[in-house]
Amino acid sequence: RRCGNILVAYTKDNKAIYAKDLNAQEAMTILLKDAIKPNLVQTLEGTPAIIHGGPFANIAHGCNSVIATKTALSLADYVVTEAGFGSDLGGEKFLDVKCRLNNLNPSVVVVVATVKALKLHGEEDIRKGFANLERHALNMKNIFNKNVVVALNRFADDSDDEVELVKTLCNQKGFKCIECNAFSNGGAGCVELGEYVVSACKENNTPLHYAYNLEDSVEKKVFDLAKNIYGAKDVSFEENAKAKLTKTNEIAKGYPIVVAKTQYSFSDNPDLLGAPENFTMTISDIEVKSGAEFIVLIAGKMSLMPGLPKIPNAEKMKIENGEIFNLK
Repeated sequence: RRCGNILVAYTKDNKAIYAKDLNAQEAMTILLKDAIKPNLVQTLEGTPAIIHGGPFANIAHGCNSVIATKTALSLADYVVTEAGFGSDLGGEKFLDVKCRLNNLNPSVVVVVATVKALKLHGEEDIRKGFANLERHALNMKNIFNKNVVVALNRFADDSDDEVELVKTLCNQKGFKCIECNAFSNGGAGCVELGEYVVSACKENNTPLHYAYNLEDSVEKKVFDLAKNIYGAKDVSFEENAKAKLTKTNEIAKGYPIVVAKTQYSFSDNPDLLGAPENFTMTISDIEVKSGAEFIVLIAGKMSLMPGLPKIPNAEKMKIENGEIFNLK
């Protein structure tokens, strides 16, 4: 059904043409019959992990498949889902799209932070950069109604004073902050976080709230999302996007929205660091993903091609005397 519903073109009189109109849905399904199965792998410490789909949250929905999550929930007492590229991207889409459409209700949200990121957002001032982390945590608590814990990923060059300052700032705002040393100590470095998450899961779970109403127009949905999550005061549509609004509201009524925007800022401008407010977000284009059943709104100059480094990591990898280096 979903393969058949993929929008492939429009007729000259602007009527939608779907894959099922070309009788392509059966062949497409045959190609995907094995790909629909999740991949079971394990971590270095033997923990089972299911990998199934990995769309980048700055250009797509940023979380794995529903099949993967429901499979994991049937096999384990606790399931951790990564929804990467920030809570304003992967986290928001996981909650507003995946959880909403599949009756999933997470017990707790773990917001991962680093001293380096806070310095970046504060121009080397952790106190100033903390505004970024605070908004991420408050969004999860106030907008989505979820219990929040901050996991502070510690690295070798983070000083004790810097780590303690982040903990203090979190405590002042009412957020639990746990230092995590998984980078240096593996699973043993995250035991405290794991124990806290387990205890939080046993508490009375709060109902999940959402950032926008599914039945509203595209314009209203993106405005509510931009205001509630990003901190924007308004949203403007460029001519290309504006021309698609009527048709999008017609053929994709009730679909959730997936905003493609920079991962470097709450806004659509990568140079606006910290927790920017009162900006106008620009929507440059709209794409209806009718097979996936969501609407992609492209914010600013965002490209839908994944962002890759100028020098591929493959060039840095080495093997000497049987030992592998730079595999990260």
